[in-house]
Amino acid sequence: MKGKLFVVATPLGNMGDLSSRAGEVVCSVDVVAAEDTRRSRVLLRHVGARPKVLSFHAHSPQSRMDELVRMLEEGKSVALLTDAGTPAVSDPGAALVERVRAVGVEVVAIPGPSAVVAALSVSGLPADRFTFLGFLPRKGKDRDRLLNVAAESPMTVVIFEAPNRLVSLLEALSRVCGTGRRAVVTRELTKVHESVKAGTLPDLAGYYREEAPKGEITVLIASKPRERNVIDEEVIRSRARELLAMGESRRDVAARLAVEMKVSRKETYRVVTAL
Repeated sequence: MKGKLFVVATPLGNMGDLSSRAGEVVCSVDVVAAEDTRRSRVLLRHVGARPKVLSFHAHSPQSRMDELVRMLEEGKSVALLTDAGTPAVSDPGAALVERVRAVGVEVVAIPGPSAVVAALSVSGLPADRFTFLGFLPRKGKDRDRLLNVAAESPMTVVIFEAPNRLVSLLEALSRVCGTGRRAVVTRELTKVHESVKAGTLPDLAGYYREEAPKGEITVLIASKPRERNVIDEEVIRSRARELLAMGESRRDVAARLAVEMKVSRKETYRVVTAL
């Protein structure tokens, strides 16, 4: 029988966030494929696990993926671990998962901490829908394109960034999003020096220019403000009179006009009640 690949979410920093199920899995597998073997060994010691540990990261040779797939096909169980949080999210683990599925090996999610969700939960920005851009390219057309995606997104945008590039990112976002756009920078979530800083993009850039950031950083940008439709009140009044003459109530007329004119119901109700 073929083995199983367990995609195991691990703490962002606080070991107390490791689920009991995740602990049981890393204690039971034959092999751990770790993005950073040193960090993963700290976690393994914490739970008393002693599997074989192999490095697997963005710069690993193709032979390492081949080796892991071969182990799984031979019946060994493998746990995939990232530096922190959930593997395969802005992480090379996605390629391994795709390859493993292609050869018919079962992939099992062991859910838990996620830097994206943790940052959204404390940001105060809407999180019912969001756009995740991961780490942006350092330069070039792809970076410019993704900066524009952040500027135009109708949803909260989440970006990962390295400490030494945070200020330049915030300055670039200020240029494309405008100086009034709200944002939140979360740093070292769940760790001793955790911080959450909110403000406009220029304010945050100025703050971190003076207070050099350290650690794991997630930047959240508020959605693009909706452009308020300029309404022609005379057109609305004329149409409202027609509908009222047909016997519709003011409330129904206001609701219908809001849809027809693509403006807020509050605006149409104000015009209708003023007739």
